[in-house]
Amino acid sequence: MGIRSTAKAIIINKDKVLLNKCFDEHNGEYYSLPGGGQHTYETLHEAVIRECLEETGYCVVPKRFAALCEEICENPKTRELYPEYIHKMYHIFLCELVDDITQKPTEIDEMQVSSEWIDIKHLDKIRLLPNVLNKNIVKMIRSQTPMFLGSEHIQYNHG
Repeated sequence: MGIRSTAKAIIINKDKVLLNKCFDEHNGEYYSLPGGGQHTYETLHEAVIRECLEETGYCVVPKRFAALCEEICENPKTRELYPEYIHKMYHIFLCELVDDITQKPTEIDEMQVSSEWIDIKHLDKIRLLPNVLNKNIVKMIRSQTPMFLGSEHIQYNHG
């Protein structure tokens, strides 16, 4: 058990952001950033590139580091069943597509329903997890300065 380092992507293309549409029994329907756990000896850039390809089928190039946030799951059952997922550091990168070619995703999360392009101006109409993204995602896209989004204690994990 330890702290899980994750690399997440805000993938921008033509004023839209690619998000994973998810559903699980505790959180209902929500959206999450593509990305996931960093492997040992893998850089954060390598992790975000690999994870985006696995989950969305798109090749991306990380352009800049956008934000860092932390999430700690408090649920005792989750802590027992999934100890490697209960304390996560999210390293969020602003990314662009290498090209418009998409492959079939090879490794989607079990709660991931699909990937959808959402217009940046409609991001305030959807529910993102982690919660801290809802009021900060547009700032992260527009700002050139990386942000620390804080630490959040949650009851249930999400995609």
